[in-house]
Amino acid sequence: MLPAIPTGGAVPITLQTFGVVLTGLVLGPRRGALALLLYVAVGLAGLPVFSGAVGGLGVLAGPSAGYLLAFPLAAAVAGALGLLARRARPRWRVPALFGAAAAATLLTVHPLGIAVMGWRLGLSPSEALAAGAVFLPGDLVKNALAAVVAAAALRAFPDLLRGR
Repeated sequence: MLPAIPTGGAVPITLQTFGVVLTGLVLGPRRGALALLLYVAVGLAGLPVFSGAVGGLGVLAGPSAGYLLAFPLAAAVAGALGLLARRARPRWRVPALFGAAAAATLLTVHPLGIAVMGWRLGLSPSEALAAGAVFLPGDLVKNALAAVVAAAALRAFPDLLRGR
């Protein structure tokens, strides 16, 4: 397990979003969302599965709560858009999967995560956006890697999305 990278703020950079979008891209919208709901439920039940090996309901009082709560929705969005990406010609599949991952991250994880982080830390909207912008470059790299890994997994196991 790789350690979190401190940002100087209250929320560190982790590989969690890589796993979230990869789960959606590979498992599809329903199974991806259910897998992430299970992950969040297990963590909230107290198992130390979240960044920094923490768990329990106390994480909902922290600035990263919005990011965690967005994970199931992000997996569903990545999975739904990933289904469309699978229809792309093989040479366009990785860019299409990247678009699905980036859209899921930018439309779900960042808005909910930034909003809750700003609220929990007492930041103004512009301060919260600036604090959240720290994550964008790394998330784009993680989305690109998730697209490459998802394309390889889907190529190796073409029936993976059967049943969605």
